[in-house]
Amino acid sequence: MNKHLNSSTPTDSEVILGILNNSETVLKKLYLAYFPMVLQLIINNNGSADDAKDIYQEAIIVLYNKVKAGNFELSSKLKTYIYSVSRRLWLKRLTQMSRYGGDIKDFQEYAPVEEDEAEAHSDRDIQFSKMENALKLLGEPCKTIMEDFYIHNRSMQEICERFGYTNADNAKTQKYKCLQRLKKLFFQQD
Repeated sequence: MNKHLNSSTPTDSEVILGILNNSETVLKKLYLAYFPMVLQLIINNNGSADDAKDIYQEAIIVLYNKVKAGNFELSSKLKTYIYSVSRRLWLKRLTQMSRYGGDIKDFQEYAPVEEDEAEAHSDRDIQFSKMENALKLLGEPCKTIMEDFYIHNRSMQEICERFGYTNADNAKTQKYKCLQRLKKLFFQQD
């Protein structure tokens, strides 16, 4: 019997098509399939389970927006892509929070390996098809700030200048408020 038919891990093409078709099932599977990998990465590098949840949500937002924008080209396995986005987001957060005392090269890598841990993480089964609504409800300037920071990798200084904030700290505060608002909209849709 084909492992993929029974496996809770969707194929990469299923994920892309699922996002394009707003498939709740595929997005649930995507969350369950790769969260354990990101959890281990964050836990190994001065983070908590809550941090891992935040970073993973942000990584899925990046993937979701890129696929929806129609400019997403998968040059590696989706698992590797999610891992590298999560890693970049976490390194960025560690740097911003000045919580990391050592050199970034000490960052402990967690090599993505195929594991079926979906059942153990079923309580974290988040409906990512709600993402589109949350992003729509978020509105501007938040939507653009999120895209600038997480997708286009613009610095807080660039965002500050683009939106006319007095200084980068004000822009950071706004970005944080936007992220909190996005999470609230995302989780409170019923």
